Amino acid sequence: MKNFNWANPYPSVRTPVFARNVVATSHPLAAQAGLRMMLKGGNAIDAAIAAAATITLVEPVSCGIGGDCFAILWDGQKLHGLNASGCAPAAWNVEYFKRKYGVGADGLAQRPLRGWDTVTVPGVVSGWAALHERFGKLPFDVLFEPAIEIAQRGFIVPPVVAGKWAKAAEELKDQPGFAQAFMPEGRAPHIGENFRFPDVVDTLKRIAQTRGRDMYEGDLAEKMVAFSREGGGALTMDDLRNYQPEWVDLISKDYHGYTVNQIPPNGQGIAALVALGIAERFDLRNYPMGSVQSQHIQIEAMKLAFADLYRYVSDSRSMTLTPEQMLDDNYLDSRAKLIRLDKAGFHAAGRPPAGGTIYLSAADESGMMISFIQSNYMGFGSGVVVPGTGISMQNRGVGFSMDPASPNVVEGGKRPFHTIIPGFLSKDGQPVMGFGVMGGDMQPQGHMQTLVRMIDYDQQPQAACCAPRWKVNRDFTLDIETTMTRDVVDGLHALGHKFHSVDDPYMDFGAGQFVWRLSASDPDAGYVAASDGRRDGQAVGF
Repeated sequence: MKNFNWANPYPSVRTPVFARNVVATSHPLAAQAGLRMMLKGGNAIDAAIAAAATITLVEPVSCGIGGDCFAILWDGQKLHGLNASGCAPAAWNVEYFKRKYGVGADGLAQRPLRGWDTVTVPGVVSGWAALHERFGKLPFDVLFEPAIEIAQRGFIVPPVVAGKWAKAAEELKDQPGFAQAFMPEGRAPHIGENFRFPDVVDTLKRIAQTRGRDMYEGDLAEKMVAFSREGGGALTMDDLRNYQPEWVDLISKDYHGYTVNQIPPNGQGIAALVALGIAERFDLRNYPMGSVQSQHIQIEAMKLAFADLYRYVSDSRSMTLTPEQMLDDNYLDSRAKLIRLDKAGFHAAGRPPAGGTIYLSAADESGMMISFIQSNYMGFGSGVVVPGTGISMQNRGVGFSMDPASPNVVEGGKRPFHTIIPGFLSKDGQPVMGFGVMGGDMQPQGHMQTLVRMIDYDQQPQAACCAPRWKVNRDFTLDIETTMTRDVVDGLHALGHKFHSVDDPYMDFGAGQFVWRLSASDPDAGYVAASDGRRDGQAVGF
């Protein structure tokens, strides 16, 4: 059993939740939907699917039925990974975007941030179905009862969701179907207002009754394709019909006695592993928790990881390097040597040796645990909502490169570089924690910062969740959370770190959910769960 320090030195209204069956999500109604399934005799997988379906309604600013998902789960014997991220429409390539949007000053094809030409095949529903087929316990249609009830009766909009909704509405109001679905009063709903979403009731019922196939070859699929055609999009019935989620072998890296497990590319989970592998060379336990030096090393390790991530990671079928090459110990040694303890750096990609979003976690008393994440990408995603269905479509196509030389170049049938990553911690082949920190590029950074606090400094999960965070931006400047102490901020500045606050309503310092197994040998010991106060969420259990 981990010898946590159970104090929480940070301002917080959250306390850790102890129970033998737990669900932690970024919205209380979703967490309770999952708990309802457990009370019906369902397992952690049933709970996760019910919570995931519900949260598409109650947190539409982060995810939807037209999004993607990933999962890592422990079935009682071994870990499994699921990649349910969608592919580009078959018609997409660089020339497609050149013809429609022209060429920019950099000589590359231009592309939009919203609308139909950002929409990839939605994978989330297929992911729910795949998880249930292999590991579910309750009937599939039962898992949708809470979501259908909420769609019919409505839900009361909480503060964080309301704030993100209002910021998004002005930008997205002219996207096809958005205002009709999400601005029925001509505006975003206010805090405390009951929001009803009747269009999605029939959609959820069809998904429940067909085990999700209606999304890919039935009436829902036909409506998506027809609306795409009407809006000049490229999505076809073949794109939907031919899509399948993929069960994958996990990638992992040992860190101070634990094993950190991630989904392999096309996701960015490998960045967390690279950063932890580099940081381990410095043994952060030699520095005080939260100190300038500890933070500096983590920031520099994250910069190095991002430099390689953006250069090499794409759909695994088109990568020029393998994850094993990027995680090679000799290579990580060479990267760690680039870090100066007295000065911030600006790092380029190395040369390894040849060779928006919601997150939830659930665990039950049988020992089954799941780490699950789903997203529409930039908040509501593309802004496109298929009329009469409530299906809001993701804009994951923005993750592709328009550079023909990039392994991540846009191509029909290919998965784009993906930001959403579930994490799973194990020790000596046994499960320890399902965890995740949502928020675009913040995700691997949140993984690193919270794991370092729990593993190296023995902070309990809720305290690690509440601790102030930093975020490395694409230009290697930093965002610093306002709760970070002035002496640490000044110390980082003295080392040459540049601060720049990015004004983005969909991106902040992330929001995590953590479910830690208290004992590998005692099944009655249960779990401790934490839910991030940066969202409206909740950890619940019994």
